[in-house]
Parts: sequence; structure tokens; C-alpha cells
Amino acid sequence: MDRPPESPQPTIRADLAHKADLRARLFKALALTALGSAALLCGLLLFFLWRFTFVGLPPLPDADRLWSLNRPPGITFLDRNGAVIAVRGSRHGSAVRLADLPPFAPRAFLAAEDRRFYGHMGVDPVGIARALRADLKAHKVVQGGSTITQQIARGLFLTPNQNLKRKFQEAVLALQLEGRLSKDAILELYLNRIYFGAGAYGIDAASRTYFGKDPRRLTLAEAALLASLPKAPTRLSPANNLEAARRRAGIVLGLMRKEGWIDAPAEALARAHPASLAPEPGGEGDLGYGLDLAAFEAKARAAGRAPDLVVRTTLDPALQRAAADAVRWAVAEGRPRGVTQAALIALAPDGGIAAVQGGLDHRDSPFDRATQALRQPGSAFKPFVYAAALEDGIKPTDVRADSPVDIKGWRPQNFERGYLGNVTLTDALAKSINTIAVRLTQEVGPDKVAALARRFGISTAPVHATPAVALGAYEVRLAELTGAYQVLQRGGGQTPPFLVTQVSDARGQVLWKRPDTPPYPVFDGPRALELTRMMQGVIEHGTGRRARLDRPAAGKTGTTQDSRDAWFVGYTPDWAAGVWLGDDRNGKLDGLTGGDLPAMAWARFMTVAHAGLPVRDFGPAGPARADPRAGFYTSLADELEAAASSPLPPAGEEGARRAAMGR
Repeated sequence: MDRPPESPQPTIRADLAHKADLRARLFKALALTALGSAALLCGLLLFFLWRFTFVGLPPLPDADRLWSLNRPPGITFLDRNGAVIAVRGSRHGSAVRLADLPPFAPRAFLAAEDRRFYGHMGVDPVGIARALRADLKAHKVVQGGSTITQQIARGLFLTPNQNLKRKFQEAVLALQLEGRLSKDAILELYLNRIYFGAGAYGIDAASRTYFGKDPRRLTLAEAALLASLPKAPTRLSPANNLEAARRRAGIVLGLMRKEGWIDAPAEALARAHPASLAPEPGGEGDLGYGLDLAAFEAKARAAGRAPDLVVRTTLDPALQRAAADAVRWAVAEGRPRGVTQAALIALAPDGGIAAVQGGLDHRDSPFDRATQALRQPGSAFKPFVYAAALEDGIKPTDVRADSPVDIKGWRPQNFERGYLGNVTLTDALAKSINTIAVRLTQEVGPDKVAALARRFGISTAPVHATPAVALGAYEVRLAELTGAYQVLQRGGGQTPPFLVTQVSDARGQVLWKRPDTPPYPVFDGPRALELTRMMQGVIEHGTGRRARLDRPAAGKTGTTQDSRDAWFVGYTPDWAAGVWLGDDRNGKLDGLTGGDLPAMAWARFMTVAHAGLPVRDFGPAGPARADPRAGFYTSLADELEAAASSPLPPAGEEGARRAAMGR
């Protein structure tokens, strides 16, 4: 029998098996290499991320130090009696606990900044996702994902630079804070350290700055407005844009209602009665102009030796209120006649500035027209002409001719356009006669008049003057003009007006103290009293009759050419004060003179300043200082009188049109 054929046996290819094994080993090697490379890359990335985040990361201090860490400096101002009148720069207020606040106050901040505050651990992924979705939808940044804890970390430890490193560090610090403090403690820290604009840090300072009240007495509308500020404290500051801040507060109220933290009637009431500001943010009121001056000087005196300063000033808050009242009254009365601004400064006998109101409202215009503005004083400059004449030996009883004057084509006229003939110098000053002031300037020399004005403290008096200096054709500052008048009040002693008497640091260490030096003698005492008596005539029967007080007073009116500036400056034995009225755009005043509203505003202020003070007369001046020119004056006086008896050539009509018309 035949056997069936056998099935063929498979042929084994050793070369193929070797190739398959090689591929497996190669794949395994590649996989291990890839995994190793990925692990190394991840390690490197983690290392660089760690360095990126933690190198330069500020250490977290003890909880107690967080309340004062990196606190911006501020300036505390004291009045002439040492009482605190304002805090500027950075106002921190007192620490406030959650339990001290109305329940809706902290909830307003949670609604505005971090509604999930009690549900996250310092970083809120839900909030970040929500903000990212809103930003993508709007194609711009419209929401932030930072939690309240992150905001604390950013504000206390980090710079405001918007970069990735800061965001990583902010998150790490927020997690550290959450691990160290309770939620309530973090919220308290936030409310007491966050910046609210206008120099206010913390809810206590903000409440007092904007509303003038203790934060324990905040209304719902006020709390909502404050809660709207930390996101953009400058742009949304109610001091800059109250309506924008109120609109943002309305959004906060809506969020609180949505979260169920307030009911509908409470929301409706808050919307019906929106928050209103105190008279001026910071509680400075009308002290703003004086505090500007004091802060500038204090920083210069401290020269960076201390971050927090305590500055003692010469300001008197009661007189400052009286100064502001006088300025506002004068502008209100003068507005129909073109007046838009006014300024007033008051000096104590030692030169200390008791009040300075540099304009109608410091909030609207911080430019100080009492110490910064340069305006022509008109006839308010004439006392220096007469002082120079008295110094040259001319007497108050001497007579000069009120008649036309022509000096190389310049023909000044009197305000009344008429002439009185021969007039004593006392009456000429009382009636503010221009022609006689010009004659005296020619006799003495314009340069001597200007030099005397500089001696008296007017820094802007020209070195080489023209005869027009007699009528105040050069610009001056109200503060310097008033200080120069005070030389006569003091019997010839000159002290520039000053405001700051001491600068200390927050611990009480004195950094600078004004030296107690007597006035520097610049004018003869008896002659100063003579000129004061002449200037009393200005008020008693001259151009300044509306400045009369119930006591002896001396002063001078001033009105510039075309009535663009009106002045009254005067003094009693107790106070010196100067008033200016005008228009910032140099507009013409409709018939307003220095003897009108400026004199009345001066009297209005001085009446308040002298309330309760005994009536005093100008006492005799101290003993006359030896004057080496006395013999010269004796022989020269007769020559000057003889020269004055021949009037200058009469003025023509063309020159009269160019004449100064000041009074």
C-alpha cells in the first residue's frame, strides 16, 4: 500500500527572527530614551519654574507685622497750638475689626472683589475660569481673577508690574497666607491695608477721608461706594469722579442683592440715597492751600531722614475758616463785575501765617494765588514810595503839587482824572494821588524805591526801575506784599512770612526747628510809625474807608490799570492781612477798586480775627537807629521842597490815554 504524502514542514528563517528581535529592542530603547528625556525635560521645567517663582520671593513675616509692613509714609499736620488738623500723603487710621463694622460693609467688599472668598484656599480656579471666559468674550480684559488674599499678597510684598512671575509669586504667597491666617483675619487685614485713593489706606482712613465719619457708622450706600474703589482707586476716586464711583457702587449693590446679602428694600433705599462726600476728601476743608505749603517745606527740611513726618504749623483753623468765608463772599459779590477768584493771607505779628486762602476752592483749583500768583499791585505799592521819601528826609506834612506830570511822554493821571493843587503827603497817600507818588519817585529815584521794596521783602521788585514803579507797574505776590507791610507794623523789622515751625518724625525726634530770631531791622522805627499814621488816614478818610474797624488800623488800596486787579492790604497792632480780587484769565473788572470789595472782605476777616481782643493803638516805635545820612537829609529837605514847588510840564491828551489809572 502506498503511504500518503507527508505535509510540508514550515521553514524557519533565522534572519527574520533576528530582525524582529532587533526592532523590539530598538523600540524599547527609544521608548526608554523618550521617557527619560521627557522626565529630564519635566525636571528641568520644574526646576526653572521653581527658580522663576521662588527666587526673590519675599518671606512671609509674623502675622502681627503684616499690619504695618511696607506702609507708605504720611504727614501729620499740627496747628499753632499743637492740635492735629490733618493727615496727608498716606492716611492709615485705626485698625477696625469685622465685628465693629455693620454686617453689610465686609459683604460689600466680598461682592465687589471675591464672592467665593470663604470657599477657596487663596487661589480660586473657578474665579479664574470665569474671568478668562469674560475676557475672551469681550476680546479684552474686563474681569480679574485675583482673590482678596492674592490682592493682599500683591499689595504687601510685590510690585504692581503685570508679568507672569509676579502672578506665580502672588499665588504662592496667597496660599501661604491662607495656611497661616483664618479667613476672618485675612479679610480684616484686607480691609485695613487696601488702598482707597486720595492717600487713604484702610477702611477707617477711607471712611473719614470721603465721608468724614467713623466706619462703624457707614451706610449701605457708603459701604458700596468704598467697596468699588480698590479695583481702580485713582480712576474711580469720588474726589475725581463722584458719578463714576456711584455707578460702580450701584453694581456692587446689585451683586449683594444677587448673593442674598441684602434684600430688595435695602437696595432700593441705598440707590435712592447715594453716598455724598464730606466737604473735601481728606478732611482738609479750607486748609488745603496751607497744607500744600507746609508739606513742601517739611519734605525739604526733613531731607529724606524719616518716612513719616509730624509738622507743626502756624495755622489757626478758626481764622482759616474766616479767610475762606471772606474770599467766597467777595467772589460771590464781585462775580457780576468780572471777579472769578480771590485770595487772602493773614500774618501774626511774628510773621507766622495764620490763614492762607489761595482761591475760591482748593479742590477745584489748588493753584495758590496768595503765594504763587504774580499780579501788578497798582497803588498798593505806594507805601514803599512814601517810605523811601521819608527815609530821604521828606516829612508827612510836606506839600507837593497835584498837577499834570510828563516824563518823556509818560503822563500818568489820577483815578478821578482831576487835580487838587497843593496837597500834603499825608492827604496824598490817603487819597491815592498818582501824580504826587510819581513826583516823589522822581525825587528819590526809582531805583531807590525798588531797592527799599526788596529790603522790605518783595523779591520781584526790579533792580533797575522806571518811574512807573510808583504806580505798582511790577508784579508781586500777595504774601510778600503783605509781609512787606508788616515791616511797618513791627516798627521797621523784617521777617519773611513763614508757616512751619518744627518738623519731627513719627517717634517725636525733632528733625528741624525754626530758629527763634528777632526781625531784621530794615527801616527806621519812628519813620515806620509816621508812615503807619499816614496809612491810618487811608482807612479813616481816604480810599479805604470801607475797611474801617472798631480799632486803629492802617492800610492801602490798590487797583491796576484797566481795573484788572483789586487789592487791599492792611494791619493792626495784632494782625496783618492782604486781599486780592481778580480773574485768572486777566479779564477786566467792571469798575471795581481796591477800596470796594477787597476793603470790605479785609474788614470782614479782621473783625473775626480781633473778636475778643482788647483795642490797642499803634504804640511808639522803639528808639531810632543811628542814621549816618541824617545830616544829609537836613540839608537836602529844603532843596527837595524848593524843587517840588515847580511843577513838571503839563500833560497832553495823547499821553493821558496811556497813563496808569491805578488807585
